[in-house]
Amino acid sequence: MKAKRLRLTLIVGVLGLILALGAGAALAADLIKMKISHQPEFESFLTWQAIQEGIDKKAGLELEMSYFDSGMVQVEALPAKQWDVGALGAVPMVMAALRYQSYMIGMTHDDAFNVNIMVRPDSPIMKVKGANPKYPNMYGSADLVKGKTILVTTVSAGHYVLSTWLKRLGLKDSDVKLLNMEQGQAVAAFEAGKGDIVALWAPFTMSGLAKGWKKVSNGEDCAATVPLVFITSKEYGEKYPDRVARYLKMYFDQVDRQKKELHAQAAQYQKFLKDWAGIELNKEMIDMDIDLHPMYDLKRNLEVFDASKGKSQAYVWMDDLSTFFTDNKRFTAQEREKVMSTPFITDKFLKLAAGM
Repeated sequence: MKAKRLRLTLIVGVLGLILALGAGAALAADLIKMKISHQPEFESFLTWQAIQEGIDKKAGLELEMSYFDSGMVQVEALPAKQWDVGALGAVPMVMAALRYQSYMIGMTHDDAFNVNIMVRPDSPIMKVKGANPKYPNMYGSADLVKGKTILVTTVSAGHYVLSTWLKRLGLKDSDVKLLNMEQGQAVAAFEAGKGDIVALWAPFTMSGLAKGWKKVSNGEDCAATVPLVFITSKEYGEKYPDRVARYLKMYFDQVDRQKKELHAQAAQYQKFLKDWAGIELNKEMIDMDIDLHPMYDLKRNLEVFDASKGKSQAYVWMDDLSTFFTDNKRFTAQEREKVMSTPFITDKFLKLAAGM
């Protein structure tokens, strides 16, 4: 009798396992697979966190996160369909809109405060402040900066802030020597003594501050707004609008959580930087990085993208950035007009996300 009960228990257990595995397989089959491209920056942490904690699966998604050093590298990978939705700077976004008619579908935050133009502490550039009285917090002067060698990731938010700073001093890109480097390379090269000035964004600015480098200007000091944006290809966005919206909904739920938890996420953010981005920062710098990233939630995005009363705030910011491209001869005035007349700035996906 005991043997029969044991066999029955085993049979029930095996059937239960089969049913559970079947249910799990069915659930996995129902998940929407999406490839999300990110750079080693704060906003990337929220996607990484969602994957680590299974939040993506609760939203019906199975996310794969791809690492890119900078925005233009992401843009160049877009035609090959290496990713579906990405987060990058507004500067390469303009190029993606021009070349591939990509959609700008949301913003993570304004990174102006975190994009820094930096020098070594003994630089003579630090001896002059407020040379342009309209921008009293900027250091440097035309005489001190002209002819200097600057390490910068070109066609990036860092390049935009750098060019704006130069413009406020009465200079152009052609008045200095620009060396194009990815952010990690620029930090290593500047530490080794190469160049006179370096343009960095967070968290690389934190590395610079930890090494004792000094900020001569950031985007806020020289009035250069630096939106970091979400982007998708025209093809993917038109074919799968609900997928894009579902990702945005999940991401902005993560933003709501981050705003509540703030420094409670410091240890997890520190782990993300080390494990995924290959960057090690101490607790003080981690806390500073969190404080310097006031993220845009879904409500703020809907406000920024609202064009019901004329041009949206998003359009105004992107119009300024397209002028930067034209001034630096990255494209012609005709190309600028072409890109800004296309509907690449859209709140369609935000509205879908808000309705979910």
